[in-house]
Amino acid sequence: MNKSNTNGAARLLKKALQLREMSLILIIAIMCVVLSFTNPFFATTSNLQTVLGSVAVDGILTIGMILVMLTGGLDLSIGSVMCMGMAIAGKGIQMGLPVVVALLLGILAAAVSGLLVGLIVTRLHLSHFIVTLCFMGIARGIVYAMTSGIAISLIAQMKENPVLSYLGSGYVGGLVPMCFVVFLILAIATDIYTRKSSVMRRVYYTGSNEMAAKHSGIKTDRIKVGVCVACSVMAGIASIIYMSKYNGVTVSAGEGAEMTALSAAVIGGVSMNGGKGTIAGGLLGLLFIVLIQDAMNLFSVQAFWQDLIRYLIVLLAVILDVLQDKARKKKNS
Repeated sequence: MNKSNTNGAARLLKKALQLREMSLILIIAIMCVVLSFTNPFFATTSNLQTVLGSVAVDGILTIGMILVMLTGGLDLSIGSVMCMGMAIAGKGIQMGLPVVVALLLGILAAAVSGLLVGLIVTRLHLSHFIVTLCFMGIARGIVYAMTSGIAISLIAQMKENPVLSYLGSGYVGGLVPMCFVVFLILAIATDIYTRKSSVMRRVYYTGSNEMAAKHSGIKTDRIKVGVCVACSVMAGIASIIYMSKYNGVTVSAGEGAEMTALSAAVIGGVSMNGGKGTIAGGLLGLLFIVLIQDAMNLFSVQAFWQDLIRYLIVLLAVILDVLQDKARKKKNS
């Protein structure tokens, strides 16, 4: 009896270790231990708060990217859409609109962008890559047209709206950044939803085999439009946190955010071909990237080396994803 229980526990442990999420958890834990011993500043409260704060905005964008990738798509416009959302909200606040109304306008503008992307992709059968690449330029162009390339300062408005300021700059219990708490709530809610919802099962089916999903009665076009809108809404929410964190809007905000989100998702086991991956895995991938970035900053690694190392890691993750996909297809054939 005891032998049977031992064998069962061993099988469960072996299965857990094979999961991408468990592998990442072990790697992240080892990284934290090594960094704690090799750099005295890593385990300080201020540095850990910086790490958590860095995860918040990119984490919300990563959630949106994962939702699109599960259908086999890609969104290169999320960083620019985030900037557009905060520019619209920031201008609204400057013009004297109620803060809630201005923020909702920013999120609505982001959602409309996602809706247009989804409709163009599904109606004209264009690739996500081309459409979102164009929308990346369009959204950024709207920002420059609205601001003339000049940053929007909201320092005075933030002082008059302490709740909004607290959202980006406050700390829960004086330790945990409020923006990270917001991200964590979104992350847990979306992860549970993707695992338990019948709607998300249709998303996975669409990404795994779109033709089979269509024949089984799933409205795949509607699913694709839905995830595009959801991704852009996440960008809109991220824009609020970014704007409140930095007390304004910079026209360069969100540049490169799409690569960070894509990298995190792929490292976390989300397939670029769709139908495979989890929110938890993608966010663990983001934490891995943030820790690598933090380590390079702590050890004063020059910027060009940081870019080289980061993109090499992404390339290796993509190669691993392709090899795993080929191995899985070979095994099933």
